[in-house]
Amino acid sequence: QVQVAESGGGLVQPGGSMRLSCAVSGRLFSLYVVGWYRQAPGKERELVAQTTRDDRTTYVDSVKGRFTISRDNNWNTVYLQMNNLKPEDTAVYYCSADSPPLGNPTWGRGTQVIVSS
Repeated sequence: QVQVAESGGGLVQPGGSMRLSCAVSGRLFSLYVVGWYRQAPGKERELVAQTTRDDRTTYVDSVKGRFTISRDNNWNTVYLQMNNLKPEDTAVYYCSADSPPLGNPTWGRGTQVIVSS
């Protein structure tokens, strides 16, 4: 059974940086599609960044040039490096891991990110 656990959230000032980690338990992690999502109060959950098994990455427009998603298949971990954070990045960030056959992702519990002075 796949398990997902996020870590690394907290409070940061505008313009600051933070790195989130997503640890995934499961076999053949290199084949997984892993995404970082976020949900701000009163808003729908949105896909922030995603990495596929061949290292293709996608980003929502609002974070392009500021956030970087990366994966370490040796440690079954996906990272989200967030730079130049803005107050509008404040949200609960969730990691989702989808293993073959795709279509039934496992979600973590989320980690809170607050960008405020």
